[in-house]
Amino acid sequence: MDATTPTREDIGRMYDETAALSQLFIDGQEHLPYWYDDRDATPVIEAAKRITRKVAEAINLRPDEEVLDAGCGVGAPAVQLAEEYAVRVTGVTISPVQAVEAQRRREHSEAATRVAFAHGDYHDLAFPDRSFDAVVAIESLMHAGDLAAPLAEFLRVLRPGGRLAIADCTREAHVSADRAAEFMAAFQIGQLLSVPEWISRLREAGLEVEEYTQCGPRVYGMGLRYLDRADELHGELTARFGEDTVHQLKQSYRDYFAWSADIGYAIIAARKPYL
Repeated sequence: MDATTPTREDIGRMYDETAALSQLFIDGQEHLPYWYDDRDATPVIEAAKRITRKVAEAINLRPDEEVLDAGCGVGAPAVQLAEEYAVRVTGVTISPVQAVEAQRRREHSEAATRVAFAHGDYHDLAFPDRSFDAVVAIESLMHAGDLAAPLAEFLRVLRPGGRLAIADCTREAHVSADRAAEFMAAFQIGQLLSVPEWISRLREAGLEVEEYTQCGPRVYGMGLRYLDRADELHGELTARFGEDTVHQLKQSYRDYFAWSADIGYAIIAARKPYL
């Protein structure tokens, strides 16, 4: 890890500070939405739920399976998976504030008995070997300081034949290492891999890659729609967080999504071998 790579403490602190904002702004769906095109008028929260469904469908989640949500945020995707797919979900987050917020969300869910949350680190999971049928990591591995460690942990806690689904931003093939490093440093990102690099890393970890979808134009490429959401909620956001915070929020979105020619988005499904 070099001096520009955010530490686990940095990431935890960042998400501690943004937990309340994400609850109001995107109802806890702390990942990017999916819109089909500019004419798709789906509300932002429902568009974000599409990513969770695409992840679930990529690995064919089935009722009563045990699922680990690695980097669960404030719990909205985990609760959605439990409600819509009748799976049992355990979520872990490096942010203690997010863990508390996720527990509160769980208490108000119809699937409360099938969801649990904990403060934890996917580099070193506190679960026995072969505990889960599936692992999902939705825009969380971008923060991994050492990608080999969480992948090894996922392999360990998966049962033979268990599946892993990753949804994350990716580096387009034309982007130089220097250009990628600039993006990573600006937004506290530890990993920005191309799709071929992701496939290589997963195979090196001992996983079998079964499917991958590059949907960058419909996800990262549509991100500036967050500005419309900020305008929609301007009064509520200003009343709770202040005018300066709202201004900074909107500028951060302009900065983050200004890289649309360089950044993609992929959903990748892999499996632990049966033998």
